[in-house]
Amino acid sequence: MKNIVILGAGTAGTMMANHLTKELDKHLWNINIIDESETHYYQPGYLFLPFEIYQTDDIIKPTKDFIPKHVQLHTGKIEKIEAKDNLVKMANGDEFPYDILIIATGAKIAPAETEGMMGAEWQKSVFDFYTFDGALALQKKLKEWEGGKLVVHITEMPIKCPVAPLEFAFLADSFFQHKNMRDKVDITFVTPLSGAFTKPKATEALEYLLKEKNITIVGDFAIEKVDNEKKCIIDWGGKEVDFDLLVTVPTNMGDEVIGRSGLGDDLNYVPTNKATLQSLANPNIFVIGDASNIPASKAGSVAHFEAEILTENILRYINNEPLKEEFDGHANCFVETGHGKALLIDFNYTHEPVEGTFPFPGVGPLRLLKESRMNHMGKLAFRWIYWNMLLKGTHIPFVSTTMQEAGKKF
Repeated sequence: MKNIVILGAGTAGTMMANHLTKELDKHLWNINIIDESETHYYQPGYLFLPFEIYQTDDIIKPTKDFIPKHVQLHTGKIEKIEAKDNLVKMANGDEFPYDILIIATGAKIAPAETEGMMGAEWQKSVFDFYTFDGALALQKKLKEWEGGKLVVHITEMPIKCPVAPLEFAFLADSFFQHKNMRDKVDITFVTPLSGAFTKPKATEALEYLLKEKNITIVGDFAIEKVDNEKKCIIDWGGKEVDFDLLVTVPTNMGDEVIGRSGLGDDLNYVPTNKATLQSLANPNIFVIGDASNIPASKAGSVAHFEAEILTENILRYINNEPLKEEFDGHANCFVETGHGKALLIDFNYTHEPVEGTFPFPGVGPLRLLKESRMNHMGKLAFRWIYWNMLLKGTHIPFVSTTMQEAGKKF
């Protein structure tokens, strides 16, 4: 009996468990999946919690509900990966030998990396929304907040879902308008980038929306510290941005176990072949989702496209066949813009977001880089797709794994 061990039962790990159990002979392969939590979180839902668009029950479910019956789920802390010995060691002393290891340990916020971020104002006037607890605390704060200077801030790239901070700013604009207090709120978007997004074409569209919604953008801001007494953020050049309410996206890092195991870079991301998703250092280790260092967005849609390609490559590895260099960095993201509308962007390693139609060329019904209610409905519908199709390894009809050029205006 041979062993596949999957580290992480989040989006990427759960998809791989479901894909592989359909493809491998259960009499020949034993699959174990390990995660610290017994709860599965729909992380895109964190964005909606502060504004009470989603409630707690919409975004949390038991992890075990999505693990196929022939896969063994283990809950506990992973102490170390001994890659030379093909062994995963648990904090409780358990050990899991593997023939193939799939790292799907994701990324986490690390607010302690920035001086003062977790100071006296943490979860008083300084909040994150990239964690379940942070989003809930911010929901409570927004209910009682009477207005002032709202600063939406990105510490550094890369981060999970690069558009989420922009979405937060757009939804805040809509939220305060509906509360008839938008005139009491000054919204500033602060980013380490020179523009609103990582891709020039999308930046153009998104910056237009920021201007239209009277949201100030401060670019090229490399934060040094949060001053809790003065209630401002300060960059290394001495520039200051005052706040009454700071909603920040802290530094994102890979899981600590990657650092403890000596498998990661400075941010604990695993160096990975961007086309095959195989570890650069260990041929029997594969990496999927936010855990890798590939230059693709850290988003659920990327993990979904990766899973389909990685499944085939693992089968090829088992059969001693050359791996397919097929993953093109494909990302497909809805961008909430408030007032029941959203944008849709579709891009990959080599093509930036452009205008066009999706998924059917010339037909749509979704429009790329254009605000519409249809795109907003697509964003909300994705939650059902996530729970009922994506996690279960079901192919989403009409959505190709690699980016298609047809129907797009390059």
